[in-house]
Amino acid sequence: MRILDISVFIIYLIGIVLFGSSFYWKNKTSSAFTLGNKNIPTWVISMSIFATFVSSISYLALPGQAYQSNWNPFVFSLSLPFASLMAVKFFVPLYRSVNSPSAYTYLELRFGPWAKIYASIMYLLTQLMRTGTILYLLALTLNIILGWNMATIIVLTGLSVMIYAMLGGIQAVVWTDAIQGIILITGAVVCAVILLFSMPEGPGQLFRIAADNHKFSLGSFKPELTSSTFWVVLIYGIFINLQNFGIDQNYIQRYLTASSEKEAKKSALWGGLIYVPVSLLFLFIGTSLFCYYKANPGVLPLNLPADRVFPFFIINSMPAGITGLLIASIFAAGMSTISTSVNSSATVILNDYFKKSLKGANAEKLSMKILYSSSFLFSIFSILIAIAMINVQSALDTWWKLASIFSGGMLGLFLLGYCSKKVNNLSAIIGVVAGVIMIGWMSLSPIFFTNAVMQKFASPFHGYLSIVFGTTIIFVVGFLIGFLYNEVSRKIPVKQ
Repeated sequence: MRILDISVFIIYLIGIVLFGSSFYWKNKTSSAFTLGNKNIPTWVISMSIFATFVSSISYLALPGQAYQSNWNPFVFSLSLPFASLMAVKFFVPLYRSVNSPSAYTYLELRFGPWAKIYASIMYLLTQLMRTGTILYLLALTLNIILGWNMATIIVLTGLSVMIYAMLGGIQAVVWTDAIQGIILITGAVVCAVILLFSMPEGPGQLFRIAADNHKFSLGSFKPELTSSTFWVVLIYGIFINLQNFGIDQNYIQRYLTASSEKEAKKSALWGGLIYVPVSLLFLFIGTSLFCYYKANPGVLPLNLPADRVFPFFIINSMPAGITGLLIASIFAAGMSTISTSVNSSATVILNDYFKKSLKGANAEKLSMKILYSSSFLFSIFSILIAIAMINVQSALDTWWKLASIFSGGMLGLFLLGYCSKKVNNLSAIIGVVAGVIMIGWMSLSPIFFTNAVMQKFASPFHGYLSIVFGTTIIFVVGFLIGFLYNEVSRKIPVKQ
């Protein structure tokens, strides 16, 4: 890389850390650390929700998928308007009425402490794996581009995010998210424009090549459940995004930082809707890369993995300074997601495990200590996971899959509690167990049911549908058992 590009990237990294850390002076209470005193501007919260949605995984994976296949992943984005409207109609009013920094207080009120503990543990495990994976991918990208040592990149990136997330609290997170969201959109737009006008025969050639190779296809419309058809991805997107907007601490916490319910609804709506055109932009970049290298044969190294084509183009074909901006964009996407996980996880740890026992004059001081120490420990564990992924990725992939299996029951439990007021604890527990078994069977079938004997017991459905079937099983089983229990209880005579 050229000195100008490295300078742009380093200036971005230092600037974000200093800007985020400057909010330290505004965090005198645990409420300020977790909710920002509820005076954060609506547009900032909207951009923060959007930036949380876009990780470096999206920034690199979506172009890679479009390069390799078509625009089938865009169907996932088409489910976002529905999820955003559900947030406006139901989720925002619900969580603002509960008025707790933790998303899982509602489950405790509805089903008791076990539900809160289950959901919060699964959330923390999932966030640890997510941040570790993003740190690993950021390091992998910079290693490909610069050749820097991956462990060093992981440590530097992880500590940089930890510093401003730990010192600045939620205000630092959402404001840096907003800046990082603007940077990543700007970088993507610049890249798309350069690709569009880099075609040997002009922009029209790009669309001709893409059309000839069916790159704009949204996937098959066949009514089957074994491949990633349009309908499978759409249903998957609806359930995943309902889980994000309805039960994920990363999103719920932002609803509570707004000054009013009206402003929170605006943030939830626009935060989701912004992702739709931006995801389309990422896919357009992937398609443009396919057309660019199709029109310039022999430039791309043979057998280069699809998710490395975008970094290859950035380092070899972009003007000086723009390469640095795009690398900063990739890091912006990753850092915004990591900082959100750090702050939200610390918030969950304080409110779900310690808050009730903290009383007296030192309660606020102890709360701040817990928030700082939780942020620190979460960041360190994430760094260690990312470093471990360099050599033992297969084992950690299994852990990631297991965490996803257990967290898959969270949406079903929430919907059961929200939609059916008569379901009791036992019914909910049985429903969750049944749903998690279903999700586990579908998710682990490719790992454990591979030989000829066991293959007949494997799930025939596409893996995307595991959360769909699992959530449905939790709701149906919990509801039916609760209904039968209430019917039996009603018919049994009460002794006078």
